[in-house]
Amino acid sequence: MRTCAESFEGYILRSLGRDWGERLLPRGLDITLCDQIFLIASGMIWNVYFAVFSISIGFFLATAVAVARFSENPWLNRPAGAFIFFFRGSPLFIQFFFFYSAFVLLPRGGIDIPLGFVTLNVDTSPLTTAAVGGLIVLILNTTAYSAELFVGALRSVPKGDLEAADAYGMAGFTRFRRVVWPNMLRLAWPSYTNEAIFLTHSTTLVFLSAFPARQQSGEAFYYARYFVDQTFNPFVAYPIVAAYFIALTLAIIGVFGLVNARLNRHLPREKRARIRFRPQYLR
Repeated sequence: MRTCAESFEGYILRSLGRDWGERLLPRGLDITLCDQIFLIASGMIWNVYFAVFSISIGFFLATAVAVARFSENPWLNRPAGAFIFFFRGSPLFIQFFFFYSAFVLLPRGGIDIPLGFVTLNVDTSPLTTAAVGGLIVLILNTTAYSAELFVGALRSVPKGDLEAADAYGMAGFTRFRRVVWPNMLRLAWPSYTNEAIFLTHSTTLVFLSAFPARQQSGEAFYYARYFVDQTFNPFVAYPIVAAYFIALTLAIIGVFGLVNARLNRHLPREKRARIRFRPQYLR
């Protein structure tokens, strides 16, 4: 029977691959509580990876899509609207299957892009991995949802602020950067916080869907299901996963709360928007 110290050493980084811990996962009667705690904690590395990169990249893409959707130019407005409609109108679980199937159909040898004087070969094999392909799906999904939030915020920017910007002679990108964008973030931030939380929870779908877990390297829920299959006891592994995600949710609320306070620092305290976690049960 392993000690907790041995379980920590063998499994705390096991989700990164067999080179980072025990080659084989614990089985049957050899599974201890510490094995479950530390191996599931190891899987949280993937959940944090997916959440951090998808939210970070999706934030900037969502801003661009929201500006295009808000634009009066139909060549920008309509493609942005179609993008938002597609990713908001279809289940995230189906998107994982769809994109994985599409990525598998790409040439295994890569795609040749002729540039005239040289031909660039783009390797497409990483797209079939969760680290790249699954991340792309999450980025596109959160971009669509966040863009819709930002569009609503753009429509709610106070006219007085826009008139003041015009009075100061601001125009173009300067007006957007100093007046429109800060107001957009301030108005959308509480809802965007909920989107970040929900996306973090959605990272449990990456390995549950089509993307494979190579060398038994998966996220927290992947290992929780493994332990349930081995022990036939769902009342240990699943509560451990829930506890880790509750802690991660509290961390997100704390970080985003600091940003929210920064965005609303110019307002009286009683008028500052507060972040409230409102879970979405259907998406």
